[in-house]
Amino acid sequence: QVQLVESGGGLVQPGGSLRLSCAASGFTLAYYAIGWFRQAPGKEREGVVCISSSDGSTYYADFVKGRFTIARDNAKNTVYLQMNSLKPEDTAVYHCATALLPDECGMDYWGKGTLVTVSS
Repeated sequence: QVQLVESGGGLVQPGGSLRLSCAASGFTLAYYAIGWFRQAPGKEREGVVCISSSDGSTYYADFVKGRFTIARDNAKNTVYLQMNSLKPEDTAVYHCATALLPDECGMDYWGKGTLVTVSS
């Protein structure tokens, strides 16, 4: 049974940092692309970043480039999202997701999410 569980969200001041974790079970994360998506209150869901499995290529949304970094720990079957220089507009529920494809991200399977609130 494919399962994704996010953690690490919380309240942080503007300019601060958080590291989100996405623990996968029921499949071997190393074989598949995985991405982070977010949804802010009253807004549409948007893609944040995707990392492929074949060569580790990463694809970041423009609004997080230079601030967020995705990384895999295949031994732990976990993906991380390091978020630096956070802005109030980064406030959202963050989900990790996979389509169980090697080089394409999708939301066929996704976790319940973790809430990130950026506020002073």
